[in-house]
Amino acid sequence: MPELPEVETVRRALLKQIIGKTITKVDVFYPRIIRHPHDIEEFKMLLKGQTLHKIDRRGKYLLFRFDQVTLVSHLRMEGKYLYKAEKSVSLDKHVHVVFYFNDGSELQYHDVRKFGTMELVFKGEEEKLASLKKLGQEPIDPLFDQELFKRKVQKRNIAIKKILLDQTIISGLGNIYVDDTLAMSKIHPLRLGTSLTDEEIARITNSMIEVLNKAIEKGGSSIRTFESLHGKGSMQDHLIVYGRTNLPCHYCGTPIEKIKVGGRGTHYCPTCQK
Repeated sequence: MPELPEVETVRRALLKQIIGKTITKVDVFYPRIIRHPHDIEEFKMLLKGQTLHKIDRRGKYLLFRFDQVTLVSHLRMEGKYLYKAEKSVSLDKHVHVVFYFNDGSELQYHDVRKFGTMELVFKGEEEKLASLKKLGQEPIDPLFDQELFKRKVQKRNIAIKKILLDQTIISGLGNIYVDDTLAMSKIHPLRLGTSLTDEEIARITNSMIEVLNKAIEKGGSSIRTFESLHGKGSMQDHLIVYGRTNLPCHYCGTPIEKIKVGGRGTHYCPTCQK
């Protein structure tokens, strides 16, 4: 699943291609992707004639801001956007939504597993969406509240890996970057939140920021099928522990191990992360 760095990479790529363009038509081939409004014709009607002015990101969500409406998009497991400078003669069978622009170009939403979602609301109503109003802080937000984060972690008697995956506590992290954050922090993924000291939580915060910023710089991790309009990212070549089972730890040389935490495959160094 694309995490914060991958979604940010997609956002930046889209900014260069579609800002300032006006939608002339929308085709929806798989209606279940549209969560709101439930009437697909209303969805298409509300977007027709709208000019795109800005694309924001909240956690793993993209927010396309038009004249009167905002389109909130989540890529889930394998969703991606494809930009075409000219109208396509034929469409891939996995293209489920197409936005046509006034200059003849189009934006296709492609999703092999069909898990992605889109919600269209009037401007100013974004925070009413359950998907957005429950989101926690982003580690790379300049206004990140370390004290709030510390309080939330230290009152939870569950594994820190599960805490960091909870989008109501920290927004944007997924399995890949949680594993690498904990490896950089030298914290075992099964450590309970209640057991972590102020200093350890500070290390986790600093590691989250460093890992996410480096991943954004590298264009995200192209594991499985992820790629942006600019192609595949390279962060997968710089991961510390994720996907490196039995390979030597970058810090001490001990083979990386893999366990299950909360049903998720979890990579760690048994020497560095006691």
